[in-house]
Amino acid sequence: MALGNIFITGASSGIGLACASRFASLGYSVFAGVRSVAAGAEMCRLVPGIKPVIFDVCDRASILNAVGALGGEPLAGLINNAGVAAIGPMELVPVDAWRYQFEVNVIGLVSVTQACLPQLRLGKGRIVNIGSIAGRSALPGSGAYDSSKFALEGISDALRMELRPFGIRVALIEPGAVATGIWQKTLAEIDKRNREAAPDLRELYSHLTSAIREETVRSSAHALPAEAVADAVVHALTASKPKTRYVIGRDAQFWLLLNLLPDRVRDWLILRNMRHGR
Repeated sequence: MALGNIFITGASSGIGLACASRFASLGYSVFAGVRSVAAGAEMCRLVPGIKPVIFDVCDRASILNAVGALGGEPLAGLINNAGVAAIGPMELVPVDAWRYQFEVNVIGLVSVTQACLPQLRLGKGRIVNIGSIAGRSALPGSGAYDSSKFALEGISDALRMELRPFGIRVALIEPGAVATGIWQKTLAEIDKRNREAAPDLRELYSHLTSAIREETVRSSAHALPAEAVADAVVHALTASKPKTRYVIGRDAQFWLLLNLLPDRVRDWLILRNMRHGR
């Protein structure tokens, strides 16, 4: 008999896939959110026994249909993992890309959570939001992504207090670099911004975009496996005394320490690091 129902968004790869695999192995009934039939079929091949649910976090109707697939049963846990990353200097990232960044990472998360709350109350379930240390320590060239994760900090804090009377606990995962497909997507995003930028702007930001690219390659080389994040998610959803925040990775601890410095000193160190590497 299944231990309970777990609903995961963005489950086709990376952290979402690692969480789906872990909870399925523990005996939970896993409903894994994916965006296409092909992605669902691939998930079933990789993680037998899971139940793929096809929906788009930007589409309210598809969210309601996906939650309806649970059949009104209590939810033991909701893992909000779906996310995208718009990368590049603020002036080079189109406003539409900013809108989509927040539509997926922020509005989509809120919409899914609202739809799941009745069933979470039934099961006195828990919510785990997959954030990032970027939500507490922004870097040049990733303002769109970082600010969406800053928003998630506020949402998680407010939600944790709002849902306390119902016995629903809320945890926020704040990993540093994690070995997922985001690094290749980030490099492609940087190259796309360069191609689409006006020649004068491309020249103005050439040193910064090169530094962002080099930092991306360095970070990806030292990234933690997605399973390390899945370990924290399991603790958040099953421990008798879960943490409210899980900071994962030595690099994440490093960025938190930098935040203790005066802003101008912090800025200088980050920009120096990006110019010269670690």
